[in-house]
Amino acid sequence: MNTKSSTRAKAYSCEVCGSSFTSKQYLAIHVRTHTGEKPYSCEVCVSSFISKQYLAIHMRTHTGEKPYSCEVCGSSFAQKLHMLQHMRTHTGEKPYSCEVCSSSFTRKHDLLIHIRTHTGEKPFSCEVCGSSFSQKITMLRHMLTHTKEKPYACEVCSSSFKQKISMLRHVKTHTEGKPYCEICGASFTSKHYLAIHIRKHTGEKPYACEVCGSSFTSNQDLVIHIRTHTGEKPYSCEVCGSPFKRKQSLVIHMRTHTGEKPYSCAECDSSFTQKQHLLQHMYTHTNEKPYSCEVCGSSFTSKHYLVIHMRTHTGEKPYSCEVCGSSFTRKHDLTIHMRTHTGEKPYLCEVCGSYFTRKQNMLRHMQTHTSEKP
Repeated sequence: MNTKSSTRAKAYSCEVCGSSFTSKQYLAIHVRTHTGEKPYSCEVCVSSFISKQYLAIHMRTHTGEKPYSCEVCGSSFAQKLHMLQHMRTHTGEKPYSCEVCSSSFTRKHDLLIHIRTHTGEKPFSCEVCGSSFSQKITMLRHMLTHTKEKPYACEVCSSSFKQKISMLRHVKTHTEGKPYCEICGASFTSKHYLAIHIRKHTGEKPYACEVCGSSFTSNQDLVIHIRTHTGEKPYSCEVCGSPFKRKQSLVIHMRTHTGEKPYSCAECDSSFTQKQHLLQHMYTHTNEKPYSCEVCGSSFTSKHYLVIHMRTHTGEKPYSCEVCGSSFTRKHDLTIHMRTHTGEKPYLCEVCGSYFTRKQNMLRHMQTHTSEKP
């Protein structure tokens, strides 16, 4: 019965690749992926598309229309698919799983890229030196090393940058009047801080720890590092008593009590407790992932995520449970694991009073209250 229904449901088949469709119209659109025909053209930028629907979606890049909104955080999207994918960041749902290592992903595209870490496939090749990459964006970023091209130019002073996010950072120096880094566009309140920042590019670390030999770009970083040896945490939270090595860490921590999120995204109105989190978020709009894995070519929006990813290759699990000996690649995973021993469930459902060990489990549970039931 189900087989017959399935056959009737997709009665139109492609003679080229065998894909089947529910209507003759969908088959006609699909065939254009083989013929290259794109009969629907944009009057603004002359881009062309295989269907009228794709053209309509594309037009939103010109009009700025984003008709699909997230009910949780208010972020808006041009496509319904992108909104549904975004919702998984709230629910924690990862429906696409790897059959080799069980890693799971929110998007099918991310799973396909991940599979290449197992197969070793690198379908994107550099025409200059022959280097191959698992992702097209990584290959395009690599090509800039040959051309020295800096495609993102500042309209005010014509300074150019390899990455869009660097150019956007630089543009602020014109409106804010701050000294800026000519390499990455980052701006600073004084030339002193700019000089310290430049050392990140040059690799210079003139301040060394006498205990372990670690070196740092500034004396302040060295002083803070010394506290890892002495155990000193001079800054304490007046609300919950949590101690910190850095004053800035305390300031950021206090926002978990006040709910303050002073860094706002100009694109989607999302806000963040830390400037670094905002910068990482901006990559979701520019589609940039500047930190690449040299082993498999996977790329990431932050160096932190790259470091964590590298542990999937090295097998390193630096965070161990003192109770049962289980080890983890991320400190966050260890924190969640510890709740299995302590019984702590810090996330409360305000509707029915149920408690959960993970925020994503609580959010998924909340849907049982808000979702319509037949």
